[in-house]
Amino acid sequence: MRKIIKNVILILLFLTLSVSTAYLAYLQFFSSAGEELSGEWTAELDMTKQAAATAALWLRDIEAVSVSFEDMENYMQDLTVQVNLILEPTAEKEGAFYCHVQPESYDACRQTAYEAFAAAFRDLLTQRLRMAGYTGSTEKEAVESLVTETFGMSTTSYLMSYGPELLPALEDLQIQYDGRGSYTAADGILTRWFDGGRPVATSVEHYIREESRLILSEDADTASPGSSLDWYPMIYILRQTQNADGQR
Repeated sequence: MRKIIKNVILILLFLTLSVSTAYLAYLQFFSSAGEELSGEWTAELDMTKQAAATAALWLRDIEAVSVSFEDMENYMQDLTVQVNLILEPTAEKEGAFYCHVQPESYDACRQTAYEAFAAAFRDLLTQRLRMAGYTGSTEKEAVESLVTETFGMSTTSYLMSYGPELLPALEDLQIQYDGRGSYTAADGILTRWFDGGRPVATSVEHYIREESRLILSEDADTASPGSSLDWYPMIYILRQTQNADGQR
């Protein structure tokens, strides 16, 4: 009986050790998978606050009409420019990367910002006309016609030509984000070494991988002079690609 009990204990101990080993291997596997950063990622730079503030300051120059930053934010919402980041592993915890601002996204964001700017401009112009005792129609189409007759172009075109720059220049964003080179990813730190042609040769960022999200925050100790900390944290979303059957 003692021998049987001893064998049962040994078997149970063996099974327990096997299960524990398998569980640890499982955790190690999925922990490594959680650290895996390869793929094509897309982040969105929020331009709303900058565009709203710039537009509000410019419109305040219109006499007898007040406009606040909050007012302009109501016109300008969800103004974003997309940044693509591709990480291709070449070895464990290291690889090559390619990052770029999407020019099409920038152009679309700029157009949307000025269309919102034009809507605010027309509304404020309507207020000015009413305050001045204007008796004609102040419907949107009528006010737009007045602007076109006065400036020889639409409100949006006028503001894009003679108004303030609502967004940072595309070239400035490209200088900050565009580039290629090599990277290492370990212990929550993503270090990127850019090939030549950039003011900053090395970027050091803290990262967190959460399923299809990659969150980057800049390491304040290595932040370069003049770098835009306002963009952090950067939240990248993993782009899902289709397989041969068209399924994701």
